[in-house]
Parts: sequence; structure tokens; C-alpha cells
Amino acid sequence: MIKIYGYTLEPGAGLFRVDLSSSDLSYANLPFADLSEANLIGANLSGVNLSSARLRGTQLVGANLSDANLMKADLFNANLSGANLTGANLSGANLWYAKLEDANLRRANLWGANLNGTNLRKVELVGANLSGANLSGANLSNKDLSGADLSGANLYGAILPGVNFLFANLSGTRLSGVNLSYANLSYANLSGANLLGASLTGANLTGTKLSGATMPDGTVNP
Repeated sequence: MIKIYGYTLEPGAGLFRVDLSSSDLSYANLPFADLSEANLIGANLSGVNLSSARLRGTQLVGANLSDANLMKADLFNANLSGANLTGANLSGANLWYAKLEDANLRRANLWGANLNGTNLRKVELVGANLSGANLSGANLSNKDLSGADLSGANLYGAILPGVNFLFANLSGTRLSGVNLSYANLSYANLSGANLLGASLTGANLTGTKLSGATMPDGTVNP
């Protein structure tokens, strides 16, 4: 248990709308805490445990969340603009409509996370684990996703022209109907992916693995 600014910080704590801006909460243990609509702008939350915490509408602009545990956290409509989430665990987290402009998610674990409708154009995602994530309707145009793991992810309706998928793992990914024009898919693994109705105009498919993939015209690659 930690006390700061008169607030008791402990697992399951009710901290709705508290002002903890610029505070040092590094490595605090706050699973299941309710920090909805709290002000954590510029706070140091590196290594913090916020697994299954409620952070709906929380202001986390410029916060340091490197190596934080946000597994299954509810970050609906949270503002993470400019936040450092390098190496953070966001597996199963709800990031629906979260604001992530200029956020750093390099090497972050987003396995099974909900990123439906999220604008990821200005987010650093190199080496991120996005396997099984819901990215339907997400804006990823011109993103560098080289080496990223998107296996089994749902990218239906995602905006993907010009994306760099060099050496990315897209096996079993749902890409039906998406626009992949001028995307770099060289040496990417699209084995078993669903590309039905997708646009591959100008896409770079050098060395791309397409075994068992459903192609845009409905044929299945051997």
C-alpha cells in the first residue's frame, strides 16, 4: 500500500477522477484499481501493475508506462498521446477509441487487444506483438510494422495502404476486403491468411509466404 497526495494506492483502489499528474508511481501494485477519468498526465508509471484496472477516459498524455502490466486493462477512450509504452504488456486490453497519437508501443505485447477503430498512424509499433488483436477499422496507413507479429489478427476494414510488413507474421490473419495497395509484404508470412476481395495493387510480394492463403479472387494457394 502506498499513500501519495492523500490517496491510498493499493489493489482495487477507487481512484475515480483523482489528480496524480506528474507523480512517481513506478512499480506500484494496482491491479483492479479504478482510475477512470483520472489525471495521470506526465506521470511515471514504469513497471506499474495495472492489470484488469479501469482506465476509461483516463488522461495519460506523455506518461511513462514502459514495461507496465496493463493486461486486460480497460482503456476505452483513454488519452495516451505521446505516452511511452515500450515493452508494456497490453494483452487482452481494451483500447477501443483510445487516443494514441505519437505513443511508443515498440515491443509492446498487444496479444488479443481490442484496437477497433483506433488511429495508429502516428504510433511506433516496430516489433510489437499484435497476434490475435482486433484491428478492424484501425488506421495503419504507411505504418512501419516490420517484424511485427499479427498472426490471427482481425484486420477487416483496416486502412492499410503503404504499410511496411517486411518480415511480419500475418499467418491466419483476416485481411478480406482491405486495401493493401503499395504495401510492402516482402518476406512476410501470410500462410492461411484471408485476402478475399483485398486490393494488392502495387504491393511488394517478393518472397512472401502465401501457402494456404485465400487470394483476392477466392482461390486458395496450395
